[in-house]
Amino acid sequence: MKVIEMFTDGACSGNPGPGGWGTILRYNGHEKELSGGEAMTTNNRMEMIAVIEGLKALKEPCEVHLTSDSQYVCNAITKGWARSWKRNNWIKSDKTKAKNPELWDEMLTLLDKHKVIINWVRGHNGHPENERCDKLAVAQSKKYAEK
Repeated sequence: MKVIEMFTDGACSGNPGPGGWGTILRYNGHEKELSGGEAMTTNNRMEMIAVIEGLKALKEPCEVHLTSDSQYVCNAITKGWARSWKRNNWIKSDKTKAKNPELWDEMLTLLDKHKVIINWVRGHNGHPENERCDKLAVAQSKKYAEK
């Protein structure tokens, strides 16, 4: 099984507002950068889409070492919150509706195809790949802010 390093970040100017996401995939000394954005979105959606698009880019099951600064994404996966929300028809333990169920559903399906190891890092704290992903995400969000 290939071991892939994946770094992700999302950005939003306003929340909601124009947003962007950035992903770096690294395998065997090679890197691929992915990015995109939306005109009206939230930071959490961009964080999620960065992970989803990175996983979708993998052509076979891999061991993925995912580094993200999103506690929303990292905790929902590692603490089993997202799977619990899905089991409970997208209702959280506090009886409120889970946000972004369509993205969580897509992410959970992709996570089942791979062995994913989550690493949370503090954002804007000098982590080189996290800073690069942030630059990718911000650049995308600016494209939508200009329209």
